[in-house]
Amino acid sequence: MMNFEVTPGMRRLGASVLGMEAIVAGLITPVAISVGGVEPALAVTVGIGLAVLCVVAAGLLKRPFGYVLGSVVQVLAICTGFVVTTMFFLGAIFTALWITVIIVARRVEGATSR
Repeated sequence: MMNFEVTPGMRRLGASVLGMEAIVAGLITPVAISVGGVEPALAVTVGIGLAVLCVVAAGLLKRPFGYVLGSVVQVLAICTGFVVTTMFFLGAIFTALWITVIIVARRVEGATSR
């Protein structure tokens, strides 16, 4: 199993991605209701639920489990495309950003610690 050390850069960048994702997730709620014709209860559950999960994951980024939860959030973000089709695309973008955060922050901080 790979040793997963949480670095300050990873926390900052990861929290930034999850924070922006929380805003987008919250904003899909009115779009799903008004444009997509989704039932309000479902739209609120999916949109606000994902936004809250993003905030919780961002708060847990001091521990490796936070990155597992953040990765689950990325899968769920893509799955919200079944409610609001645009989220397939936006979820993929946030997933790419999430993967980039983990890879780039580890490389940068690994290079600066040498």
